[in-house]
Amino acid sequence: MLQWVRSIIYIIQVTIAMPIIGLAFAPWAMFSKAGAYKACKTYAAYAMWSARWLIGLRSEVRGEVPQGEVLVAAKHQSFLDIMIIFHALPRAKFIMKREIHWTPVIGQYTKRMEMIAVDRGKRGKAIAKMIEDVNAGRMEGGQLVIYSQGTRVAPGAHIPYKVGTSVLYGQLGQPCVPVATNAGYFWPRRGLYRRPGVAVVEFLTPIEPGLTKEAFMAELETRVERASEDLLLEAGWRRPDV
Repeated sequence: MLQWVRSIIYIIQVTIAMPIIGLAFAPWAMFSKAGAYKACKTYAAYAMWSARWLIGLRSEVRGEVPQGEVLVAAKHQSFLDIMIIFHALPRAKFIMKREIHWTPVIGQYTKRMEMIAVDRGKRGKAIAKMIEDVNAGRMEGGQLVIYSQGTRVAPGAHIPYKVGTSVLYGQLGQPCVPVATNAGYFWPRRGLYRRPGVAVVEFLTPIEPGLTKEAFMAELETRVERASEDLLLEAGWRRPDV
């Protein structure tokens, strides 16, 4: 019962903190992309810090965090893994659904940081527009982050990996860093309860350019799914059929 109360208090205060931090950094962020990044990294750091002391949920990053120009293909289970990845990477640029651009506070900052917005209902056109926007922003460098399944996936659920990741892999000719996580076990897609423990984001060994699309997708899915399940089992999750 106490953890439920703590979870609700945490959600309330971290929700209130978002517009406060957003407004505090607004004068800098309006004129500087660096200011927008600093604001969002500050919020991510605060959300993770307050989760640690208020609900007993720590965040941990494993593996070698990429510093250069790479494609990052991540498992997505909750809002928490977004914050951990964003905070860890030096210059993350996310590929996200277009609706987020119209979200109060978050939307204004994603536009300022020139995150790549995708209309998920248009498939072929969406991929073409994604490639166009990615190429337009390549001069700045950084780490391009895509969620290969296109949505948050609950622990144990199986959702196909989408073709967009392989298109980017072939187009960019960059290493692809797979990312596994168990964040959804502690911070679920829906509901108010937040479980104490250690939420992990793990950067895996890069997949070098040059594979066929089919070989790349098979390798990516195998690595990410296997590593994510290992992290879940480490956290105490059990397969539904056990």
